[in-house]
Amino acid sequence: MTFPDPVAIPAGLRLTDWIRPGDSVVWGQAAAEPEALTSALVAQRHAVGPVTATIGLSLTATTDPAHADRLRFRSYCASGTNRRLAQAGALEILPVPYSTLSRILAPVDVLMLHLPPPRPDGLHNLGLVNEWLAPLIDSARVVLAEVNDRMPDVPGDIAVRPERLAAVVRSARPLRSLDSAPPSDIDRRIAAHVCGLIEDGSVLQIGLGQLPDAILGGLRDRRDLGVHSGLISDGIAALTEAGVITNARKTRDRGVTVTGWLLGGERLWRFAHRNPGLRLCPTSYTHDPAVLSGHDRLVAINSAIEVDLTGQINAEVADGAYIGAVGGAAEFLRGAHGSRGGLPIVALASTVRRTGASRIVARLSGPVSTPRSEAGIIVTEHGIADLRGCTLAERRRRMIDIADPAQRAALDAAPPLP
Repeated sequence: MTFPDPVAIPAGLRLTDWIRPGDSVVWGQAAAEPEALTSALVAQRHAVGPVTATIGLSLTATTDPAHADRLRFRSYCASGTNRRLAQAGALEILPVPYSTLSRILAPVDVLMLHLPPPRPDGLHNLGLVNEWLAPLIDSARVVLAEVNDRMPDVPGDIAVRPERLAAVVRSARPLRSLDSAPPSDIDRRIAAHVCGLIEDGSVLQIGLGQLPDAILGGLRDRRDLGVHSGLISDGIAALTEAGVITNARKTRDRGVTVTGWLLGGERLWRFAHRNPGLRLCPTSYTHDPAVLSGHDRLVAINSAIEVDLTGQINAEVADGAYIGAVGGAAEFLRGAHGSRGGLPIVALASTVRRTGASRIVARLSGPVSTPRSEAGIIVTEHGIADLRGCTLAERRRRMIDIADPAQRAALDAAPPLP
């Protein structure tokens, strides 16, 4: 992964005016990171003193392990440039359900926001995120902001009063984007199986990456899809602009795409800016199984590092290294189980591309991120295993059938899990 260059520090900015030794500092993830402020924190960390920085998915140079001499980094994930911290042993993982993050973090000492310019009423929308940041605004001792002229003004249910901001740094810099390689042939084969399950009028929850891109690309012939997701990407914007996503049949939030944050590129930023058909909401809403199950035909599409023959899912550790997250998969899968006509889907390639090792396994090599009680439909390029209502023996047979053919004999010979 390319390690990005840091943003220039505004002249005269002294974070010691607001940050004290021992403080907890939180900022937004991905393009919502206020880099004018975080770059200053990195540069001034010895003057500021030791602080605990809680971060999400990072795309910036803030997460250089060299900065861990004074910054204690915590995160729910090891994604993006967080991987570098994790490899150096400088990242502390919070292995918690995504919806609980704001409750776990509150109260915080210093909250750093990356905001768009104020609305005509003088208030700021939150830009690209709401999720676990917005509930922390009231609990923070100090709120600092980078106000970026290029930040999209995305509608949400929380606005920031200018008097709540102890200091504001102005900028007009481009936003960070996450590069995604084109889907592979295996991605397209998996996507074809997944897309075959999705009916017109379904409500989608889906993540980022090559496989989600392939799935979204395979839905262009559907009608009146809706979205209620933890995050959205360029693919959601493309399907909306194509008239595929209308949210017209949603049983909740009809006519509106609901999400917690956005990660994509210029197409997504243009789509999101002042779009009345889009609303940013906190994780207490986006990930609430009761809210999710209130949707008809909720299709929750998540992925995994490996799945065992009983349906237990590891989404965190590969080859002994922490690379993923607990995230919100279990909450979305639970919501889809409770949805009328819902589909709790976990989609993954049957083997590791680099080594050929099976990702359908007799026993997990990492933690159980999602228990088998939440397992639903597992999809690989070799087919679909619907585990709902199945006994352990029935699950075992169905899982072996979607494993790589070269791995099936070994899986069949492995002793069954109790």
